[in-house]
Amino acid sequence: MMTRHASTLPVLGFAAASGTGKTTLLTQLLPLLNQAGLRVGLIKHSHHDFEIDHAGKDSFRLRKAGATPVVLVSKYRRAMIEEFYHQTEPKLAAQVALFSTEQVDLILVEGFRHEAFDKIELHRPCLGQAPLYPHDKQIIAIASDEVLNVPTALPLLNLNQPADIAKFILQRYLTS
Repeated sequence: MMTRHASTLPVLGFAAASGTGKTTLLTQLLPLLNQAGLRVGLIKHSHHDFEIDHAGKDSFRLRKAGATPVVLVSKYRRAMIEEFYHQTEPKLAAQVALFSTEQVDLILVEGFRHEAFDKIELHRPCLGQAPLYPHDKQIIAIASDEVLNVPTALPLLNLNQPADIAKFILQRYLTS
């Protein structure tokens, strides 16, 4: 694929209530998209405080001593740990800008559902949650585990057929 600027990389989110299966679907989609030759980055928003390094590790000690950001790097991978002192919700555009456009063809997003960018809504009627699409014009398709009577032109995808969802993604974003 050609090199693109971060702002022109395709970004696609997956929006749904907690427990709908966003992470499960993503773990099924990623190998399919990789097999199609795509280098896929992922941004996952968390509402929880988290640690990726742990007490006793050098990176943890250095961060606690005041270094920010801390970059932990080996020949296998890199992690950057940065403290946010103004505890406001992060913006998706700032996270997308961190990606190397020479390493990523597509960015998938779990979370940030209240921001304006393309999303596939995952909907399981058995959970009793109202659909998101009537209030979010950025939803481009609905994936459900049941046939839905949706009064819209949105494509309906089978949540239990990740290969079909991958095909939809490839056709929508990567066909030139």
